[in-house]
Amino acid sequence: MKKGQVYEGVIEKVQFPNKGQVRVGDRIVTVKNGAPGQKVRFQVNKIRKGKAEGRLLEVVEHAPEECGPACRHFGECGGCIWQMLPYEEQLRLKERQVKELLHQAVEKQGGSFLFEGIKGSPKPYGYRNKMEFSFGDEVKDGPLALGMHKKGSFYDIVTVGDCRIADEDFGRILKETLAFFQEKKISFYHKMQHSGYLRHLLVRKGMKTGELLAALVTTSQRPFEEGGSEQHLLTEWADRIQALPLKGTLGGILHVRNDSLADVVQNDGTEILFGRDYFYEELLGLRFRISPFSFFQTNSLGAEVLYETAREYIGETRGQTVYDLYSGTGTIAQILAPVAGKVIGVEIVEEAVEAARENAAQNSLSNCEFLAGDVLKVLDTVEEKPDLIVLDPPRDGIHPKALKKIIAYGVERMVYISCKPTSLARDLEFLQASGYRVERACCVDMFPWSGNVETVCLLSRL
Repeated sequence: MKKGQVYEGVIEKVQFPNKGQVRVGDRIVTVKNGAPGQKVRFQVNKIRKGKAEGRLLEVVEHAPEECGPACRHFGECGGCIWQMLPYEEQLRLKERQVKELLHQAVEKQGGSFLFEGIKGSPKPYGYRNKMEFSFGDEVKDGPLALGMHKKGSFYDIVTVGDCRIADEDFGRILKETLAFFQEKKISFYHKMQHSGYLRHLLVRKGMKTGELLAALVTTSQRPFEEGGSEQHLLTEWADRIQALPLKGTLGGILHVRNDSLADVVQNDGTEILFGRDYFYEELLGLRFRISPFSFFQTNSLGAEVLYETAREYIGETRGQTVYDLYSGTGTIAQILAPVAGKVIGVEIVEEAVEAARENAAQNSLSNCEFLAGDVLKVLDTVEEKPDLIVLDPPRDGIHPKALKKIIAYGVERMVYISCKPTSLARDLEFLQASGYRVERACCVDMFPWSGNVETVCLLSRL
């Protein structure tokens, strides 16, 4: 086998998140973006230490389970990978992937556990309560586009006005925004030249409340080469958005400055064009105030399934002190607070901590304390020791030094919530080697049609 050669083969299985395994002779080649059972043509683009990777060129034969994608943007947009599979088949695929990863991690330590399968999203389509759309062009020097990056491209944008995973109101706001700025002939921000005005359109919605927040993200550069008022332009855009026949209610329309050289949605200053700079969402009987940049689960209905599962795994907490580490806006902490003695949340993002404190006050929860800072450092300052620890770290998992401190508390139970099962599997090996056993685990599909999945795991001290 040589780099550059083209082969055909059948994808025997897919490892998390989308690494297809194709057998060529006595060698396994990893080919991304394919489904189990597909016969594919691919080109070998990497051979290293006996491992080979290939780039998918063509699906020669479809898998028996395949169906036509529900979204017309699928294949061009890089946002979804499993639109060609029925939802139930997608759930089975994710379940197999996570089960295999966890079993490998647990069996290394000579243990076993109860794997309780996967729970689907209550709403497979239109579930996303937040979208960050990018301005750009579909081809170099082409007309203005607004949407998601094309599959495999850092620069090209495909307009996704009919995206099936986003709320319908998001598509209406996207289409009107794109039409408006096309009419005005306003340029987008070119990443290489660091010039241009339009960067992103951020839209958020409370699925329970129906409240919407729309934010136009631009540079500080003048939108017009000569003449014209930026304020008049923004006011006119906001008026156009307000006139839309939306199912939800507009809570606010914002203008956000972002002069970062990186391709990220960053807040260098926010101006309210209409309404307010926050909206409300409800989960499990609690009410949360959410700002444009607050962390909040992107699938509200799925989040209720996730947190109900976590609450079940946590079990009895009456009179106990609970640590909620990597607490975000304090959702888990506030769900536990009514049945716990005290909950202490630790989160590195200060804005999220402020939001958590405000939300706890609004929900009349006086036994929640939220601390801002890195878990590794903050734990040294907390005098009150935990009876139970809940972990919900970012995708990369828990820093080894922080994990050692967490283990040193010696609590009888931990619940680990993970959005990346490979990071979870790595951390589980360390936790087991340090005196904990995995009791039970299950998955919750928070991200239908993508390769991602949440996993909840209960550990107890030996």
